[in-house]
Amino acid sequence: MFTSYVPMPAAPHFYLGLIIFAVGALIAVFIFFGTLVIAKQERTYEGSVPLVTFGAIAAACIAVFTIASGAIILIPTFLWSVGLITHIDSLVYKVIWWGMGHSSQQINVSAHVAVWYAIAAMLLGAKPLSEKVSRTAFLLYIAFLQIASAHHLLVEPGITSEFKVFNTSYAIYLAVLGSMIHGLSVPGAIEAAQRRNGFTEGMFGWLRRAPWGNPAFSGMAMSVIMFGFLGGISGVVLGAEQINLIMHNTLYVPGHFHGTVVAGTTLAFMALTYLLVPLIFQRELILKRLAQWQPYLFGIGALGLSVFMMGAGTLGVSRRHWDITFSDAAISFDHPPAAFLMMGLNGISALIATVGGIIFIVVIVGSLLFGKKRGEAEVKANPVVFQGGGAAVSTYGSEATLKLPGTIALVTVFFVAFVLYYYINWKYLSEVWPLS
Repeated sequence: MFTSYVPMPAAPHFYLGLIIFAVGALIAVFIFFGTLVIAKQERTYEGSVPLVTFGAIAAACIAVFTIASGAIILIPTFLWSVGLITHIDSLVYKVIWWGMGHSSQQINVSAHVAVWYAIAAMLLGAKPLSEKVSRTAFLLYIAFLQIASAHHLLVEPGITSEFKVFNTSYAIYLAVLGSMIHGLSVPGAIEAAQRRNGFTEGMFGWLRRAPWGNPAFSGMAMSVIMFGFLGGISGVVLGAEQINLIMHNTLYVPGHFHGTVVAGTTLAFMALTYLLVPLIFQRELILKRLAQWQPYLFGIGALGLSVFMMGAGTLGVSRRHWDITFSDAAISFDHPPAAFLMMGLNGISALIATVGGIIFIVVIVGSLLFGKKRGEAEVKANPVVFQGGGAAVSTYGSEATLKLPGTIALVTVFFVAFVLYYYINWKYLSEVWPLS
């Protein structure tokens, strides 16, 4: 299992494999930092690093913390497994280990948010409403995202309630604030750019006229929406100590993972790949119509996986058990019929997402191997990057830029959904109070 807690021992090569992997990842991070130093010396850019690079730096900083946490606890655990150390405290192991286990995903979060900004800029000429605010949001990630690791320990009896409450009910909200800033800045920048580009009709004309047929844009847009509504809201709910108790180790947890790692991170990385193939490898995409459908298939599948697993978990379906019906238990237990419906729909969603994943592999690998080579004529006739004017914010107008009715409406819908879902889960919690 992923959570390989001591004092249950694993074979030494299990720990050694993790350590070697961590060393390789750390080398890659140091190469990235070294490249930035050389770029600065060669004056590749003026002033501060670009915002997208800044987001990648934030991800790399989190990666250093993540790998350091793994080294601090896995190296002595490896020595314990070969008999050189006699004892590893199980509680210390859990706390430090989750500094690696949970923070590994926070690397992805910072990276895929940077991808959102990159795709919006490359396709639409969009720039953030305020780079300083967006950079501050990335700094909030570095400072506070790792604290969320504590929500894996909310049922751990050896940790004080004060530690749990502070980490999951106060400090974690500063990390959530960072995501909410990006959740406003990215669609706001897109709306400002679209209105500058002439799509000014109504509240959502800019959104209707967005390049939904471009898999890079559609993948990015669905990543923003699903990461916010599914991964973000469910993450805050799981991170509240009291509500967590009714969901911990149910299928709700992997449902949340699929709203973050899959619907958020994987879909964003897929979307960026559709731009990297023609820009870096100078190859045209093959099966373009299939490529247009791919993000929708994968995104809808990931959406279903997340929603139906969270639904099944809310109804009590357990996680990490070979038989969710507990058919061999001494005391019989019956799930509501809706739980089994959720599991069936979850399976269908998995098949849809798998088809989308296979199509992605076929299109990308096929394009690298067999795609038409892009010469100067093809680049001019079919540019990948936005060819418009200057910065969306400055040309659309300083004060007028803040008049983003579509984005404000969408953010309002998000907040209403957030509050309602948060309230509903507190109501679920109140229904178990009579058990005491």
